[in-house]
Amino acid sequence: MTQKLSANSEQINSEDRTKTCDNCHAQVSGLYCGTCGQSVESTLKYFWTVILHLLDDILSFDSRASRTLFPLLFRPGFLTNEYIKGRRVHYVPPLRLYLFISIVFFISLKFIAGNNVELQLPDHNKELSQRVTLKIESLKEKKLSTDELISNQEIIEQLTSLQEDLINKENKIISSTAMKLLHLELEAIDEGRPLSEKKQDKKHDLLERLKQAKQGIKLVEEDMFNFENNDDGTFTFDFLSDENNKRLTAYAKLLEKKAEQTINSDVRPLIKESISKLPQLMFILLPLFALLLKITYLFKKRLYLEHLTVALHSHSFIFLSILLLLLCDQVQDASTDTYPLIAGIFGFFNVILAFWLPIYLFKTQKKIYKQGYLLTFVKYSFVGIMYMMLILFTGVIAFIWGLTDI
Repeated sequence: MTQKLSANSEQINSEDRTKTCDNCHAQVSGLYCGTCGQSVESTLKYFWTVILHLLDDILSFDSRASRTLFPLLFRPGFLTNEYIKGRRVHYVPPLRLYLFISIVFFISLKFIAGNNVELQLPDHNKELSQRVTLKIESLKEKKLSTDELISNQEIIEQLTSLQEDLINKENKIISSTAMKLLHLELEAIDEGRPLSEKKQDKKHDLLERLKQAKQGIKLVEEDMFNFENNDDGTFTFDFLSDENNKRLTAYAKLLEKKAEQTINSDVRPLIKESISKLPQLMFILLPLFALLLKITYLFKKRLYLEHLTVALHSHSFIFLSILLLLLCDQVQDASTDTYPLIAGIFGFFNVILAFWLPIYLFKTQKKIYKQGYLLTFVKYSFVGIMYMMLILFTGVIAFIWGLTDI
């Protein structure tokens, strides 16, 4: 009886192990067909099973995650050195780690940007008005001779008049022109000498423009954004035909108009659209950053993929740190009035994180490339400056790309 059951069990196991390939109908005894190479496992599964597999592919939700996140935050260069030395099985692979953290980071960033009502452009007119008020008070306190007192009074009257024009909410041309004039006046007062001839001409033109605006003459509002590379206001390239250059100029003018409308109404849609473009742009920036490291450490004879690993781990740390900074900032703002102690704790964490971020990146560079402190600092500064230029360029592209989708 026992032998019969054992035989039946072996037969069942044999049937489980031996399958037929759906593609070439060959007998398969493993997970893949030995004839055509197709996987025996069906791709048609329950939806939740597919999601779990996808999450597992991205981060490998097992003990590797816990062994990866701690050194990522607190042990500069450790994960990269372990990966380069071949000790990889205990940690989440660099690309999967970057993908998961970047997805969470950009989703969170877009959510915060879209829901934070304070994400508006700062009120520069209000700040300038406060600065003018302080300047007027300081001028009034000065002890001057009779002639100087008369001149001083004229300056105060001019500043007061322009300050009133600055807060004019009904006519933006009056407000913007007064702002430019105030900047010139304050510059002359701070420097203690008359404006240059060129700036005097500019001041005269602005005063005339202000006078016309107050008289009710319709004037064209000056553009805040100018997408042009020629004196005549066009945006052209020599390698393009005249027809294509006309189209390019027309499109640049359209972007200028959209930018003006967005800035003057609600900037949040533009911020959200620009942020949504950053993940794609970062995939281009990452290999460029790795190339920059390759050039900087050319004589170290490291493979490009080693530098790319440094880039992946560094950006994973940067995104995770910024995400923690944003979360701490949100908690601090929410608890400032009701729980000041908690707000103070999270504010302290923010300061620590802000200091730790550049220190971590410096220590990472030193531990991986194993050079002295002075040489590492020089190269760290060079890489940092070049990378900030790349980030700035990326931000401009994201801004323009975001404009096209709003």
